Amino acid sequence: MQFTAEMIAGFLNGEIVGDKSTAVSTVSSIEGGKPGSLTYLTNPKYEQYIYSTKASIVLVDKSFEPKESVEATLIKVDNVGECVLSLLEMYNASRPRKKGISKLASISEEATLGEECYVGDFTVIERGAKIGANCQIYPQCYIGDNVVIGEGTKIYPGVKIYEGTVVGRNCILHAGVVLGADGFGFAPREDGTFAKIPQLGNVIVEDDVELGANTCIDRAKTDSTIIRRGVKLDNLIQIGHNVEVGHDTVMSAQVGIAGTTKVGSNCFIAGQVGIADHVTIGNRVQIGSKSGIDKSVPDGEIRFGYPALPGLQYHRSFAVFRQLPDLSAKVRELEKRLAKVEE
Repeated sequence: MQFTAEMIAGFLNGEIVGDKSTAVSTVSSIEGGKPGSLTYLTNPKYEQYIYSTKASIVLVDKSFEPKESVEATLIKVDNVGECVLSLLEMYNASRPRKKGISKLASISEEATLGEECYVGDFTVIERGAKIGANCQIYPQCYIGDNVVIGEGTKIYPGVKIYEGTVVGRNCILHAGVVLGADGFGFAPREDGTFAKIPQLGNVIVEDDVELGANTCIDRAKTDSTIIRRGVKLDNLIQIGHNVEVGHDTVMSAQVGIAGTTKVGSNCFIAGQVGIADHVTIGNRVQIGSKSGIDKSVPDGEIRFGYPALPGLQYHRSFAVFRQLPDLSAKVRELEKRLAKVEE
């Protein structure tokens, strides 16, 4: 679908500098812009590219004044970042939706599907499952017994949802997500072997949650593993049994959270963080990448390192750590001098 500069400026309440009939059908970076694409200038250090970009339309702030001639049509707006987000949402909404139920899908007669659902090839939907209206379930997904999926949720290829799982409205589950596999629970026996502990709970994912590719969330031993409203999880994340993640918390790739840990709301957890079991993370906590958390963290704290330390303490410790080779050499030199004095 094409959009003209006039249409875009009208949507964004912007001012056109150039040809209002210029049309675009995609979005690009400013340095990699191609004819027929729209790009944007949000960071002044990229201004050099606006004079050479091949993109047809460039969004700029209303205060921007070019130092050289610009071939592209400019649209001046109040806030480029917000306008780019609005355009991306508009473009995504204009993309055609998949429709219909594949004849190659296996859907139990005891399952319920809402209106305008799409179900792709070789997807299996078991008995008692309830799928809300306008859901998109791509090929080769598995929806287990008595699973509930809210309206408008999109489930990409290869997602596996075990029995009893509840997924809210307007969620996005990327390829390879697994919800409701058994929690990692084993009891040691006297002979050194392990007895499997039955995992009898379920997983609850509330509304507006996005789960990245190959992320796994285990069912609870009893009760529920809960992912609250608005949580955004990156790819390759492991959430253990009986964990609860508070609303609007964000996690980057390869985070691992052990069982029965509670993570608060509005937290930011960077990549490859490991959190031990039975730990409580407060609200608005920030944890730096590769950190290891083995103790509870109060609201609003920042943690870095392994084992994780408060932010300021970590940076002070790291400043000393970087100097250890030099300090070691100085200590050896002082030891030699001291030995001579003692002689």
